[in-house]
Amino acid sequence: MSFKPIVFALLLFGFSYSATFNAKVIGVTDGDTIVVLNEDKQQIKIRLEGIDCPESRQDFGQKAKQATAELCFGKEVIIKQTGKDRYGRTIAFVYVGETCINHELIKLGMAWHYKKYNQDPELSELEIIARKNRVGIWSQSNPIAPWDWRRK
Repeated sequence: MSFKPIVFALLLFGFSYSATFNAKVIGVTDGDTIVVLNEDKQQIKIRLEGIDCPESRQDFGQKAKQATAELCFGKEVIIKQTGKDRYGRTIAFVYVGETCINHELIKLGMAWHYKKYNQDPELSELEIIARKNRVGIWSQSNPIAPWDWRRK
């Protein structure tokens, strides 16, 4: 039996890779990217699924990084992988216990819901609430989305 038809079918019908593993956060690159050490002592760069934090030199960029560090640095986390990005980073929802770091960053006003790559209605609703409450980036009169800022 050949695996080619199976692989083709998986690609054709939108197969998405998903895995869950435990790790320890050993680094925070920026608000939406962390480095973890898995149980096999391998370092893995994780891009948080569905969110986009301000860039480091952008308003709230350092605050977003600090918020991420406060939420998960040095802690044991559960990684719920949803895929890989074009840079080879693991894309995932990250949990400390029952707390989803991705959701918390949106609630704190430290990230946009990255609708271009994620259609999660919960992330969308959390952003609406943060905007309404004018927290974090939403306290500014006209915050610039990171994807717009990167184009400049």
